Amino acid sequence: MPISRLSDLADSTLAPRLVIKVGSALLVGPDGVRRAWITQLVAEIAEARSRGQDVIVVSSGAIALGAATLGLEKGGRGSLADAQGAAAVGQIALSGLWAELLGMHGINAAQMLLTLEDLEDRRRYLNVTATLTRLLDAGAVPVINENDSVATQEIRFGDNDRLAARVAQAAQASAVVLLSDIDGLYDRHPKLPGARMIPVVEGVTAEVRAMASADSSSGMGSGGMVSKLQAAEIAELAGICLVIGNGQHERPLARIVGEGVGTLFVPRPTKGGRKAAARKAWLGGRLRLKGEIVVDDGAAAALSRGSSLLAKGVTAVEGVFSRGDPVAILDGARRVLAHGLSEYDATECAAIVGLHSSQQEAVLGYAPRSSIVHRDQMVLK
Repeated sequence: MPISRLSDLADSTLAPRLVIKVGSALLVGPDGVRRAWITQLVAEIAEARSRGQDVIVVSSGAIALGAATLGLEKGGRGSLADAQGAAAVGQIALSGLWAELLGMHGINAAQMLLTLEDLEDRRRYLNVTATLTRLLDAGAVPVINENDSVATQEIRFGDNDRLAARVAQAAQASAVVLLSDIDGLYDRHPKLPGARMIPVVEGVTAEVRAMASADSSSGMGSGGMVSKLQAAEIAELAGICLVIGNGQHERPLARIVGEGVGTLFVPRPTKGGRKAAARKAWLGGRLRLKGEIVVDDGAAAALSRGSSLLAKGVTAVEGVFSRGDPVAILDGARRVLAHGLSEYDATECAAIVGLHSSQQEAVLGYAPRSSIVHRDQMVLK
């Protein structure tokens, strides 16, 4: 039976493995670390463990903590150098805090610092999966943060919402809980008159995206509702549900799960075997792609029916990529239809744009492959 309501997150048979993301503003206040609040959350994590649930924590806060220690302006986000330096100082304090408080419940904490490339590269992604599995098997609670002390703008997630969803994919988690500064997703900006919170979302559609605001009321974090919906899409591809809930209360998990206050994103059903689904989830959740392939209306319709992408339906090729690189497939209005692994490099793709398979050998100098992107190496968005 799949998860269908927030109370299901307390059921170890329906949700044996949880990822809990904690935002910066929840961990660090104007006067420093919000120790009393974190202590309550750790107690809730211990209760989940006693129910037989594995828990992974994705914890923001290193930059905010380090900025306070170093006296940096703008919460340590005034420049990349400030953010990196603040993270280096703050991560020590953050890891020590989690280790201390979890240790009071007899639980070992394990620190993992990840960059975007650790989860975008397939081999490194599988290494992350293996490490998480071993830590959980050993009874530890992995505490994960982005490695902000070395990550540059080009190789960083930029927020821990999407990082939490990617970690959930790697860990084959049941659910992701994003603890933030808002109760859930509203049908319009929550400050507008008549704004209504949406309790359950079945699939992140264009209409759902239109409800999102990029604002973060704390001014301390880096993610807003837009990043949370992106995280929901990443989780959804792997058949993982995601919850947006307000962490600004004592025992926030009890309020979300016990009282049902939050937005539950229900995942779409997966097709195919477990390995195929896992690989496609990884591919669909990638945040960096090497190029773009634009297709005509006929090809777009064929893709929606489960077909591979043929050169005949391609109208344009953009970017520099090699065979096996991830690319986005777009329609004429530049809406993303799918992610996939290209069977050709960019130069070859451009050379056979719009050509029937019978015409391609004369251009390529060898027998063409069956498709530009095969359906087995593609995930629809």
